[in-house]
Amino acid sequence: MRVSILHRVTGNGLAVGGLGVLLWWLGAMVSGPEAYATFTGHASAWYGIVVLVGISWAFFNHMASGIRHFVLDIGAGFELNANRVGSILSIVIGVALTAGFWALVLG
Repeated sequence: MRVSILHRVTGNGLAVGGLGVLLWWLGAMVSGPEAYATFTGHASAWYGIVVLVGISWAFFNHMASGIRHFVLDIGAGFELNANRVGSILSIVIGVALTAGFWALVLG
């Protein structure tokens, strides 16, 4: 149940927060160097990195949970142990992909 709720929360977070940051980034790119410098200044500050890590975690967690839901939709993984393992794996995979992504970005 918690993983399903988290799936919905991350989807809504991506729709609101992720879309807002994406639109700000695109708008800054077409508005000129000053606007883009303002965006990158905020995005590279500690609070900007926290927001971007949160958005990327929401993306990877939502993706992993979506794959889990797809597996359930095809009729597999309904056994209690398999469902529990899939739930835990979706969270672990989301965190691992986020960490790997940021290791590449900041590396």
